[in-house]
Amino acid sequence: MIYHFASVTALVGLFFLACFSCKPKNETHPLSTASQQAMKLNYPSTHKDSIIDDYFGQKIQDPYRWLEDDHSQATGAWVTEQNKLTFSYLDRIPFRSKLKTHLVKLFNFEKCSVPYKHAGKYYFFKNNGLQNQDVLYTSDSLHSTPKILLDPNLFSKDGTSSLSAYAVSKNGQYIAYQSSDAGSDWNTIYVRNIKTGEQLKDSIRWVKFSGISWKNDGFYYCRYPEPKGSELSSKNEYHALYFHKLGTAQSQDKLIYSDKTRPNKNIYATVSYDENFLILSASESTSGNTIGLQDLRKPNAAVQWLNNDYDNDFNFVGNQGETLFFHSNQDAERWNVFSIASNAKNLNSKNLVITESQDVIESADLIASKLVLKYMHNASNQLKIFDLKGQLVQEQKLPELGTVGAVSGNPEETEMFYSFSSFVRPSIVYRLDLGTDQTSVYFKPQFEFNSDLYTTEQHWYNSKDGTKIPIFLTFKKGLKPDGKRPSLLYGYGGFNISVLPSFNATRLPILENDGIYAVANLRGGGEFGKTWHEAGILDKKQNVFDDFIAAADFLVAQNYTSRERLAVEGRSNGGLLIGACITQRPDLCKVAFPAVGVLDMLRYHKFTIGWAWATDYGTSENQKGFDALIRYSPLHNAKPAQYPATIITTGDHDDRVVPAHSFKFAAAMQEAQQSPSPMLIRIDVSAGHGAGKPTSKRIEEAADLLSFMFYQFGIEPKCE
Repeated sequence: MIYHFASVTALVGLFFLACFSCKPKNETHPLSTASQQAMKLNYPSTHKDSIIDDYFGQKIQDPYRWLEDDHSQATGAWVTEQNKLTFSYLDRIPFRSKLKTHLVKLFNFEKCSVPYKHAGKYYFFKNNGLQNQDVLYTSDSLHSTPKILLDPNLFSKDGTSSLSAYAVSKNGQYIAYQSSDAGSDWNTIYVRNIKTGEQLKDSIRWVKFSGISWKNDGFYYCRYPEPKGSELSSKNEYHALYFHKLGTAQSQDKLIYSDKTRPNKNIYATVSYDENFLILSASESTSGNTIGLQDLRKPNAAVQWLNNDYDNDFNFVGNQGETLFFHSNQDAERWNVFSIASNAKNLNSKNLVITESQDVIESADLIASKLVLKYMHNASNQLKIFDLKGQLVQEQKLPELGTVGAVSGNPEETEMFYSFSSFVRPSIVYRLDLGTDQTSVYFKPQFEFNSDLYTTEQHWYNSKDGTKIPIFLTFKKGLKPDGKRPSLLYGYGGFNISVLPSFNATRLPILENDGIYAVANLRGGGEFGKTWHEAGILDKKQNVFDDFIAAADFLVAQNYTSRERLAVEGRSNGGLLIGACITQRPDLCKVAFPAVGVLDMLRYHKFTIGWAWATDYGTSENQKGFDALIRYSPLHNAKPAQYPATIITTGDHDDRVVPAHSFKFAAAMQEAQQSPSPMLIRIDVSAGHGAGKPTSKRIEEAADLLSFMFYQFGIEPKCE
């Protein structure tokens, strides 16, 4: 595998934020009830239009549609006023600056990614702790002094440009890499000579949702046409695969594949390790894809599509000569691994190598003529190694309940690397020799936190319909529930994505305050296979909200915490989760953080890549979809009530879930708020959906949200 996402922090949680050591003072919080009441808010006036849409005979008002225009002066002025209010509130929290100072101090520890070996050299990312972006290094051996290959901190003055992906040519001479500005999903590809450091003139624009895959003196990539409207909100259509030859202009790139009849078809392509095959994956949503195969040894060979529907998922694992291996959920709810011959006419001629078991196969890699599989057992990882006939060779022992992150290795060498983390332990990188079965620690961060003082337990609770839902609880060993523990409940529940134990240092202050960090594994995710996912989509989406609400009720009923000491958080689809839950149950918690959320469910599909989410949500374009969406769409269910203290977060360059979702929801919720609890929106400038967010901005956001949470709990944390 020669395509790599560029993030150390992704290995320890997509939104890895720093921690601080906080303990509550014994005395009453000096800015508790009386003082908080004094901090009454005058929300900015938000203009309301008289726009009314007719959905199958039902009239739906959309008074804040003008906030969808991300280039208008009116929207810009509204953003300025909202941020002014939010930060004036945060500025008055007396311990916020102290938390930020301590946050910076404790975030300052070295992080390292899993190394990747290619053409005799190692490639890996490191961050000294406070660098805004992770730096790509290369070395000749594991023990030689590494050299900086790419430093994204030099891409822009403010650190908001990031290195999102890279690929090294087969001969190791060139690196092609994607750079993104201000957190946008749009990327530009550049090329550099690894040996000389020379920056080539090659530059490719309008790249999005693409890999880079080399073949000889060029590489394959995918792009959209140049947008005709706003590049941050215009609908993304007509994805196409191109081949770029080094030293030529982008206008000369060869079109390999596009489908002008299917504007929503997205393409992803990868070249096999031996560069003999091009494997294409086409999809029109976040689940289900078709597989295409092109024999690169034959000039002008056509792409042979091996299936013609989107009923199942297929991931290319690798090849051994003429045998290609795939990881799939076809005829296997919890996934399997099969092989086909390179001259196969369709996927029905498959040979089953590793059969489905009770645990989900999360991923598969082909390393040293072995299949390395990550399994999910009750929402945590196991690592197992098989031969190419499907016989179990060994099961790798892991330190504790946790998550295997990246796995790295190639088919020709026995050396592999993998990372491991848990709720209380940052990512450790291990080296495994598949020839000798010897495991050693390659990198372990020096982190000033005693992980051994804490524990993670898994419990099960009943959702509204009686379904058993697992929940992870992390807390200090020996902690006795007393109904007052400060607690944060996190959830996602969608798109077949599994939420496994992973390190996120922003949770540590809760633990150090004798509190609880809880993660519920909701339906809609992928923790237990296809049925678990499908039980939380389309007209069954309410199950996800019921699961999360039941998790909050479980924490209170079991005397872990109270409503007054409970905060809830979710990002993206999880932002939808939080928005839906607080509009359905305003009494659910004290604090809510819906982050970069999908909140206008009637119009989400009209922006950027939103149409691809229809397999989970459905759309308002048909009666059935509308009937399901209108019942829970957070924007359309914001009714007058006493809502929790809330900070809605978004980025002004979020072109995944456009910020209009959060803008419109904030306006509606500020009008609906009937309690003195603040209803705020924090709009990060020069920031996107989350990927590539600089360290400085992550620290600032962490300080703001954590100080807000403790303040609402009536706890003044003592930072040591």
